[in-house]
Amino acid sequence: MKQLKLEIERVQSSFQTALMQSNSLEALEMTRVTFLGRKGEIAQLMPLLKDLSQDEKREFGPLLNVLKESSERAYFDKQTLLQNLEYEKAEESDKNFDVTAYKPGSVKGSLHLYTQATQRFEDIFISLGYTIADGPEVETEFYNFEALNIPENHPARDMQDTFFLKLPYMVLRTHTSPVQIRTMLTQKPPLAIASLGRVFRYEATDASHDFMFRQLEGLVVDKNISISQLLGTIRLFLGQFFEKDDLQVRARPGYFPFVEPGLEIDMSCPFCTKGCSTCSHTRWVEMGGAGLVHPRVLEHGGIDPKEYSGFAFGFGVTRLIMFKYRIHDIRLLHSADSEFLKQF
Repeated sequence: MKQLKLEIERVQSSFQTALMQSNSLEALEMTRVTFLGRKGEIAQLMPLLKDLSQDEKREFGPLLNVLKESSERAYFDKQTLLQNLEYEKAEESDKNFDVTAYKPGSVKGSLHLYTQATQRFEDIFISLGYTIADGPEVETEFYNFEALNIPENHPARDMQDTFFLKLPYMVLRTHTSPVQIRTMLTQKPPLAIASLGRVFRYEATDASHDFMFRQLEGLVVDKNISISQLLGTIRLFLGQFFEKDDLQVRARPGYFPFVEPGLEIDMSCPFCTKGCSTCSHTRWVEMGGAGLVHPRVLEHGGIDPKEYSGFAFGFGVTRLIMFKYRIHDIRLLHSADSEFLKQF
């Protein structure tokens, strides 16, 4: 019994000595494991109680409990002290940190091509007086189809391979045009908006197609809107994006359910004057679709087509980027290929 008392005193003395010598959190952790761990010295004293009589247990049981509890309190106090010292040291070090210092060999990041192009598009249209609009990527069939003059069983629905969701009447949007309907329903003319975002088509991925890509669309609604205003806007936008003052635009008849008449937009090749491989030696490249907003679309947007008219246009952001930088595989834009990305 005397031996047990001496052992308790020894463990207590050893713990206090080790605690005083623990001048870092790492050293303190070693002290905790040695004395307070599941196989530590204090835990090893507990089984000795089973060989004692009831009177001895009543005497030494409380001593062991006091040893354990006081040691744990002392450990947590020392841990708090060391943590505060580390925080103070870190704060002192941060006071002298030079954020402008150059680190040799450091790797610099940059904005992704999509982000760079998006910022450029927004700058162009904001300078023209447009407002940037946004909308959900998960859309109702009404906003994605019906409100855009594509009713159920309309042949145009077959032109857009759609991701239909298990939620009733919900789809992943196939174009950013639903943003136009949502804007018309919440704002009164005159309107001038540009919307950019991701769209989804149920397509196989290859060098020129992907199931997810990005679109840019514009909408203007006011009185006496004309095709000449549409073509002038498109020529100005493409000229600024491709940095070509002499860039030309031409229109061909095309079919899109939400505009009437519908136009296919071509632009003169920005890389040649006599024909090249990019334009297939025709000097013209196809860029997107446009037209005057269909009266039914205006009605779905809560706008009287007898009083107002409008024009709309749409371009593939991915196509614009690939064309400007002559990227031949769309998959590179979604890859983590640092050798490709660091070029931009």
